[in-house]
Amino acid sequence: MQFGHLERRAFITLLGGVAAWPLAARGQPADRMRRIGWLHFFPESDPGSQVHAVAFRQGMEKVGWSVGRNLAIDYRWGAFNVERARVIAAELLNLAPAVIVSSGTPGALAFQQLNRTVPIVFAVVTEPVTQGIVQSLAHPGGNMTGFSYMEPTIGAKWVELLKDIAPHITRIALMFNPDASPQSRFFYQSMEAAAPKFAVQAVMVPVRMTGDIEQAMATMGHEPGGGLIISTDAFLYTNRKLIIELAARHRLPAIYGILGTAAEGGLIYYAVDVVDQYQRAAGYVDRILRGTKPADLPVQLPTKFSLTINAKTAKALGLNVPDKLLVAADEVIE
Repeated sequence: MQFGHLERRAFITLLGGVAAWPLAARGQPADRMRRIGWLHFFPESDPGSQVHAVAFRQGMEKVGWSVGRNLAIDYRWGAFNVERARVIAAELLNLAPAVIVSSGTPGALAFQQLNRTVPIVFAVVTEPVTQGIVQSLAHPGGNMTGFSYMEPTIGAKWVELLKDIAPHITRIALMFNPDASPQSRFFYQSMEAAAPKFAVQAVMVPVRMTGDIEQAMATMGHEPGGGLIISTDAFLYTNRKLIIELAARHRLPAIYGILGTAAEGGLIYYAVDVVDQYQRAAGYVDRILRGTKPADLPVQLPTKFSLTINAKTAKALGLNVPDKLLVAADEVIE
């Protein structure tokens, strides 16, 4: 698998920036070895997984923790749904780490069910309060805190962006796997509320197998005025190339919440900057290793978003990219 433009750029930036990062002003941690766990929703072989891991490790180095000197990390990958995440979470808990970094909603839900003592710092988790992962953003309580991912209002923003670039669409479907992204129901509520403003109908398209994806997109392609939103979902990430291919075949304008999709031929990518979340997560792990309780660290909301537009795909679909989108985009792929 090759790096997409965004992943490659992020990876090079991370590797190049480590030497310039200063050590924490408050002094170095003790040299005794501390062990932490890492649970991630993507496979280890995926380039995006390694970008996230590098971002976190370099964040730890920034505050004085170095793998092999005073830090060891036990990695576990592929926690793409709650059932799989529960198995992996149990493995990590058996290793008795000082802290665990958990990526994605399935992992956070698994730890919430299995563990009340080991500190957990989560990233890329939507609506952690509504899902019962923490008590509140300001006062998470218990042993879990971290970084909230997409707010439900992202659903309305996806509708707006898709309508801007494809004004002819009258029906927009949100595709998601209910097992891999239970948070997608919140996005749909936002879509549904915004739909009348943009003169579109919102539709849910739950999928659990590749055959479901193929059937759903064929059905949408046979009806005029269709558009597609691909949710933040490990299952859909794994099948993103199939989805991009089918969107082109059925001439469906689509916006993706999955990193790298625009570089691989998707029309638009818009989502939270995930690399930023892993860099910030390192700061929370550092504070916990130094004695701060997770309950005393507020859950933080996303601060950085990324918009990428594939102008070549737009042209193939007969779409003109409005100037306001070209100006707003972080990257335009020609």
